[in-house]
Order: sequence, then structure tokens, then C-alpha cells
Amino acid sequence: MTFVEDNILERLRAIATPTLANALDDIGFNGIMNNLHPAGLGMCVVGRAVTVQEITGPFGSFSSDDFKVGHMIDAANPGDVIVVSNNGAPVSTWGGMASYSAKLKGIGGLVVDGGIRDREEIVEFSFPSFSKHMVPTPGKTRIKVLSINEPIVCAGVRVRKGDIIVADGTGVLCLPAEKAEQITLAAEKFSADDKQAMIEMEKGLTFIEALKKFSKI
Repeated sequence: MTFVEDNILERLRAIATPTLANALDDIGFNGIMNNLHPAGLGMCVVGRAVTVQEITGPFGSFSSDDFKVGHMIDAANPGDVIVVSNNGAPVSTWGGMASYSAKLKGIGGLVVDGGIRDREEIVEFSFPSFSKHMVPTPGKTRIKVLSINEPIVCAGVRVRKGDIIVADGTGVLCLPAEKAEQITLAAEKFSADDKQAMIEMEKGLTFIEALKKFSKI
């Protein structure tokens, strides 16, 4: 497993997801997790993935012990992003108390292809959380955790322990750990081009001319 150094994470915090998506296209990796939304405005996170695979059934399908939210929190280090694959089920795997515990531990954030709840508390605790659904439905006896830190597919994207998650108001991305530095370098170049294009448009360059000169805008 490739370990991504902290300095790369710091550089990624200065880059928006659309710019990183351009770089993902260039390496041919489908890293965009579609239809995942932040619990609150202004939420963003960059961190190493801790992966969780779940399944969901009707109420009473599983025991309370199968709903291992505490195990997810225990598996994550400060700055990590917990990434949960629950096949888009509209059942809550996470709420306010879990967010409070994770925030105290210094965990960076949460991404769920499924449901979470307690929006107001998540916002109050400033815990960056992204999910497909915001629902009140409890996960206890409906959700079973199958694995932690095994490869998963979250919202159509392969995610492994240690891959880099970047999420902001526009969307959620996964960067393969072994390509993280290459993607960061390319995205920094695109960001620099964007800034230069805006400077030149202020001086009279048209948008069409800017598109031709800076092809990744």
C-alpha cells in the first residue's frame, strides 16, 4: 500500500474537486462519486480513506452488535475520512453522537453511499459529512458491517484503505494513493492556468480565446 505524505494532503486542500477531476480524466481513473451531498454548506475534507462495507435489510434483520459504528471510529486515525459503502440504501449509518465522537478524535470526515441523520448536530459539530440520503431511519438491526479496511466500491468508485478522499461543495473524489502526487501536480498546473486566464480576461481576452489558450478551463 502506498502511503501518501502529509505535504501532498496539504497541497490538495488548496485545490477544488472540479480541477482534480480534470487530472483524474488525464490518468483514466473514474474517481468521481456521483450523487453524494454535504450535510451543510462549506463542508470540505481531504484525508486518507478508512473503508467500510455494509449491507442493509428490513428492521430486525441483524443484531444490534452488527451495527459497528464504534468500530469504524476506532479504525480511523486523526485526519482520516471514513468511507462507507451501503449500496445507496436510505437508512442511516451515522448520526450526531457518532459525529461528536469522531470530531473529538480528530477524524477528518465521513462519506456514505447510503444514509446519515441528525443534520443539525452534524453542522453544529462542524464534522464534514457527505451522503446520498439524509434520513431519520435508524440503522440498528437494519445495517450490518461486513468489513473494515477492505477494498470497496462507493458510489461506483473503487476505494482502498489509504486512498485519498477529497470532498467539497461540488462533489466527492477518490484519488488512488499511488497516483496522488501525479494528480496533485497536474491539478496545480490547471489551477495556475485558471488564475492566469482570469488575469488575461480582465485585460480583454474573451472567454472563447481563453478556452483555446487554456484548454483545461
